[in-house]
Amino acid sequence: MKMSRRAMLGGLAVGGTALMVPGGVGSALAASASKKVKKMKKEDFYVDGKFSKPKAFEAYYDMMRRFNYPIYPLLKTDQFWTSDFAQNDFLNVGMAGIFWINNTEAGYFGHEIYLLPGQMIVEHGHNKAAEGPAKMETWQVRHGMIYTFSEGEPTKDLPVTLPESQLKANGITARNCKVLKEGELGTLNRVIAKHFMMAGPEGAIVTEYGTPHYGPALEFTNKTVVF
Repeated sequence: MKMSRRAMLGGLAVGGTALMVPGGVGSALAASASKKVKKMKKEDFYVDGKFSKPKAFEAYYDMMRRFNYPIYPLLKTDQFWTSDFAQNDFLNVGMAGIFWINNTEAGYFGHEIYLLPGQMIVEHGHNKAAEGPAKMETWQVRHGMIYTFSEGEPTKDLPVTLPESQLKANGITARNCKVLKEGELGTLNRVIAKHFMMAGPEGAIVTEYGTPHYGPALEFTNKTVVF
C-alpha cells in the first residue's frame, strides 16, 4: 500500500527494550571500522544555518561503504530520507531511513535505520489510531551497535552521554538503557512506550520489523520536533 511522503517520514521506529536475543557480537570488519571513522563537525551539515540533506546523505553513504553495506539504487532515490528533526544538532540528533514496506492491509512493516556515530533518534511513542492499533516493533542491528532506551527502571551510570539539546527541551523521559550489538535483536517492552536509540562510536545500521505505521499515531516527547 502506498503512503504519502509525510506519512512515511512519520514512520520512524526505534528502540524500546525489553527483549534482547544474543546473535553475533560484532565482526572483525566492525571491530576495525572505528579506525576509519571520519571526524565530523556540525558545520559539515549546515549551509548558511540550514540543514543540508545532500551533505548528510554523503556521510551515510560513507558509513555504508565503511561497513561494506550495499548502496542499492533505491538508496539514491527520494525514498531514502534524512532529518535533523529541526533540532539544529545533526551530529547528535538525526537519522536517515528507508521504508521497504508498510502494508496496512496485510499488517506488516519493514524499515532500515541509519545512524552516524553517536546520533540519537528523538524520543517518541506510537499511539492507537483510527486506522489501526498502536505500532509494535522489533529491531536487529546489522552493523555497529546501539544503545536502546525505553520506559522502566532508570539505568544507573548511563554508558553514553545524552544530547544536551534534548535534555534542555525536556525531550527525554525513557531512561532504561540496554546495549544491542551486531546481530542482536530487541523488542519494544510495551506497545505505547516512549523510546529511542543512539548509535555507538562507529554508527549503526538497524533493520526494523513491525506492525503497520499510521502517521497520526506518532507522538514525539520534544514538541519542537518537525520533519
